[in-house]
Amino acid sequence: MVHALSEIRRVLIPNGILIDLRPVLDRWTVEVASARATSQTGRVTDFPVGLKDDAAANQAMAESESKGWFIREREEFFPFVYSWDSANELEEWIAEEWEDFVALDEETRRATRSAWALADADARVQLNLKMLITRWRVGGELEGG
Repeated sequence: MVHALSEIRRVLIPNGILIDLRPVLDRWTVEVASARATSQTGRVTDFPVGLKDDAAANQAMAESESKGWFIREREEFFPFVYSWDSANELEEWIAEEWEDFVALDEETRRATRSAWALADADARVQLNLKMLITRWRVGGELEGG
């Protein structure tokens, strides 16, 4: 990953900007929400490979910063909500898209299905992600330039 950051730095214009935007595993909450009420039904389980990926990305950016390749200008976390029409759709999405990173335990699965079945007709199943956005400016002179 550090090699990729070196290449990004090489092709960015002087004082160019790199935006690091990514979800960060943090046992995201699962909810059933309608116009009338929202209830938290559990949390996803973070898998070690996803946690290692987060740590590796953080380490690569820290190394690039320590080398002076990029200067951190601003960083913050914000929520991002995925939404599905049913609990089954959430389960299918996780199985197809995030099977290596997160999972639903059986208790959360049952609680979400039950809350959705009992909720108002407009109820949606939601997954609340923790997102990181960091603005980095290209720093220093390139070697040989």
